[in-house]
Amino acid sequence: MKTRPLAQDKSRFKTLTRRTMMLGGLQAGMVGTLAARMYYLQVLQADKYKVLAEENRINLRLLAPQRGRILDRFGVPLAINQQSYRVVIVAEQAGDIDSTLNAIGTLIPLGENERHRVLREMKRKHSFVPIMVRENLSWEEVARIEVNIPELPGVQIEVGRNRYYPFADRITDVTGYVAPVSEKELTGDPLMELPDFRIGKAGIERAQDLELRGTAGTSQIEVNAFGRVVREINRDEGQPGAEIATTIDMALQDFTMRRLRSEESATCVVIDVVTGEILTMASSPSYDANSFTQGLTNTVWNALNADPHVPLNNKAIQGVYPPGSTFKPVVAMAALDAGLITPDFRATCPGHFTLGNHDYYCWKNKGGGHGTLDLHGGLKNSCDVYFYEVAMKIGVDRVAAMASRLGMGAPTGLDIPNERPGNIPTKAWKLAKYGIKWVDGDTPSIAIGQGYIASTPLQLATMLMRIISNRKIVPHLVRPAGIMEPGKPFDPDLGAKDYPSMGFNPQHIAAVLSGMNAVTNEPGGTAYGARISEAGFEMGGKSGSAQVKQITAAERAAGVKKQDQQPWKDRDHALFIAFAPVGNPRYACAVVVEHGIGGSKAAAPIARDVLRECQRRDPSRRVPPDPMIVADAGPSGPAAPPEKTP
Repeated sequence: MKTRPLAQDKSRFKTLTRRTMMLGGLQAGMVGTLAARMYYLQVLQADKYKVLAEENRINLRLLAPQRGRILDRFGVPLAINQQSYRVVIVAEQAGDIDSTLNAIGTLIPLGENERHRVLREMKRKHSFVPIMVRENLSWEEVARIEVNIPELPGVQIEVGRNRYYPFADRITDVTGYVAPVSEKELTGDPLMELPDFRIGKAGIERAQDLELRGTAGTSQIEVNAFGRVVREINRDEGQPGAEIATTIDMALQDFTMRRLRSEESATCVVIDVVTGEILTMASSPSYDANSFTQGLTNTVWNALNADPHVPLNNKAIQGVYPPGSTFKPVVAMAALDAGLITPDFRATCPGHFTLGNHDYYCWKNKGGGHGTLDLHGGLKNSCDVYFYEVAMKIGVDRVAAMASRLGMGAPTGLDIPNERPGNIPTKAWKLAKYGIKWVDGDTPSIAIGQGYIASTPLQLATMLMRIISNRKIVPHLVRPAGIMEPGKPFDPDLGAKDYPSMGFNPQHIAAVLSGMNAVTNEPGGTAYGARISEAGFEMGGKSGSAQVKQITAAERAAGVKKQDQQPWKDRDHALFIAFAPVGNPRYACAVVVEHGIGGSKAAAPIARDVLRECQRRDPSRRVPPDPMIVADAGPSGPAAPPEKTP
């Protein structure tokens, strides 16, 4: 056996030792680096990675704030939020979606549109996200679902809140309604993209939308690695929207709507002539705002649009009508203000007015007409010939200038949207619109509120308010001072202090109001039969009938049918403007009964009844101790308000 030299063994040992040390050093370095990195991550960067881990574990979600209530002047709720129930389905738990939806459809109504929407949303969202199947369930529907939950995999009932209008279709034209945000209304605000968020679409809801919305809340949700909700960690409901107090007296509004329903289609406005506050703005027929918030069906929508009475229109501000003889006070004020007549100016009515080779008839064109009249008699008897004479004396442009000063021919500035301007013609207007000059024969029809002239009922009430108050008051529906509370002193000048003067001669105002007083309170007045007989409650007024169909020569030759023998849509509109009490006017009222034929017979009795009720509730004398109260909302909505107004 051959032995290795000792020197060779020592050399091999040294080589092994160096390699071992190098390997050990490398291992030690790697361990040190790892330790340093772990120290850096777990100690020096601990806060950073803790935050990142929390962000992965916790989702922050926006919560729609509770919308502010809308109240009447005494605090009666007109728009509230009530608890609602909806049924949702989770796709990953439901299994066969079609079978589950079919099963739900046997328990509650479920249309094809709703089914298609659910299936569409399931394709866009994660399978564990709940999809709303139907909302606003009744108690009975909730019960039917809950009883059958064991046989409905992935189905559950959720609780939410929705907008509710306790008075349904009696105040919709003022409150408006809310509905989901459309794609074109998105502004980038993430709150508006929430599936249960609603915005105002009409009326106060739209005009005061930002104030009513409030501030969004937040919900901290813990989720797992797949994004599935584990639990809610924290919840901030946000700031509810502001409460908006309106000028409306809901009891008077309720009374007015019930009164208007005796006619096919009608509207009524009452304004406080000192403050410009609108106490009632009623349009009949109307529609139930709750049908919009709860999801309008195509059948209901089509029926509303096809209705010839146009229930979707607020006739007080969107109905445009020839004012008829209710325009005569404007003609009188124009002539008096221009100094071209005095209250003693007299004209003779033989039943017609001849201009060139054309005769313009008075409504009393038989028996010699009205005879000789002054301004008082002209208004009392609504003599057309008297106002033909006055209008020809002053010209159309002076009439138009006065009408514009009184709030006609343009939106009044009301604080809800969609107010129509109407039309007040001038010489320049006709030339620009038709390319034809104004001729003398155009003026007589303007004198009696016909021809090219058109106005809204609100404009008629505003016109009368400005004559009475001698101030350029703007009508409004929102009370900046909030609700009126029992026991607090009433300020009769609230809201009227900053309105500029109209600059009218008080004697001219007195002359016009005296003639209107005679219309209802002197025998022979055109609306004497519709007077208020209670002492201290008497009203003054002016009737009007507005022709809506031109009578052709052939029809006249064949004999014109009586109004009540013509189709409803061809009959004259009936109008009446009024103020009360005559001794110290506080309220101005305008009533239009569409195709009601005669203002004195159809519209004046409505004005009488509404103004009598208005004065009975007069807040300048007292705050009613028993305003109409709405019951607390329950699962199926609040109780109906009492039939009898206080």
